Amino acid sequence: MNSTMLPRYDRAQSYAWNYEHAPAPVAVEVPAIPGEWSYCGRPVGSPLGLPAGPLLNGRWCLYYASLGFDVLTYKTVRSYERPCYPLPNLQPVRCEQLAGGEERLPAINHDAPSWAVSFGMPSMSPETWRSDVAWTRKQLGPGKVLAVSVVGSVQPDWTLDRLAEDYAQCAAWAVEAGADVIETNFSCPNVATCDGQLYQQPADAARVAARLRAAIGRTPLVVKIGHVHHEHEAEVLLEALAPSIDGLAMTNSVAATIAASDGQLMFEGQKRGICGEATRTASLRQTALFARLRERQGLKLSLVGVGGASTARHVRHYLDAGAESVHLATAAMLNPGVALEIRREWK
Repeated sequence: MNSTMLPRYDRAQSYAWNYEHAPAPVAVEVPAIPGEWSYCGRPVGSPLGLPAGPLLNGRWCLYYASLGFDVLTYKTVRSYERPCYPLPNLQPVRCEQLAGGEERLPAINHDAPSWAVSFGMPSMSPETWRSDVAWTRKQLGPGKVLAVSVVGSVQPDWTLDRLAEDYAQCAAWAVEAGADVIETNFSCPNVATCDGQLYQQPADAARVAARLRAAIGRTPLVVKIGHVHHEHEAEVLLEALAPSIDGLAMTNSVAATIAASDGQLMFEGQKRGICGEATRTASLRQTALFARLRERQGLKLSLVGVGGASTARHVRHYLDAGAESVHLATAAMLNPGVALEIRREWK
């Protein structure tokens, strides 16, 4: 099958349009990746997965599952319906490998391997997504894991404990619907409130993670974190979260401001998360850092590598760095057949 002919997310259309126009699963031969693979203790057919970004609903999950992805992370859900930010939601940018701290990146008007993401963690109503998660889990075949990404929705008068309860409610609903794994989003550069910055506050993150653990019992819990700049910060965060979690997924983009062709800042001058090729080096380094800290602290913790992977060689680099699973978003949205290509490349 020619990967260029596969339908994909249309960044020129709204989030709502793409939600309603999910492609149907594809009947195609999926080459095996030899070996035994797992995700947070659950057996899977390969180390290939998708983070929450491309998987707007169950139909998108089934589409990518048919194309060789084995860990499907249902896009972040909330305790109430929330619309997506206005277009552009995916803005291609021109940049080299990012280290963090970059102040301004130029926008470009054609597809590129890196882009600024500006969704704002939208969500359908709980009634809608709970029903859809239940349906999706029933459709997925053996060797597939359905993770559900959840986030709390902080309100102006909420305490941290109230926010933790909101996270926990969403997670409990997702487990009731059939989620195999809960991924909780502690990092979103596109929102300024604490629901997108928890990973930068280890003590607060630990309290929320503990409440989540109490709510979901033995269901595996993965925390999605952003870019960590210093080893000491990583060590403190890992020590805080380790008692409650089963895994860490990283890196949820590298933040920067975006300049249009006329030099004016886009997105009202607010930073947006940069995803794709430009984040691979930073994400690999962070995966290796947390793998070293995991060994130093004597932890049995799954690490999920996210950021810039698009080839079998990239996937192997993440596995060598200590990841158990490697998740592709930008590459999979640009080329939905990328997992098939990786499987054919695998030696």
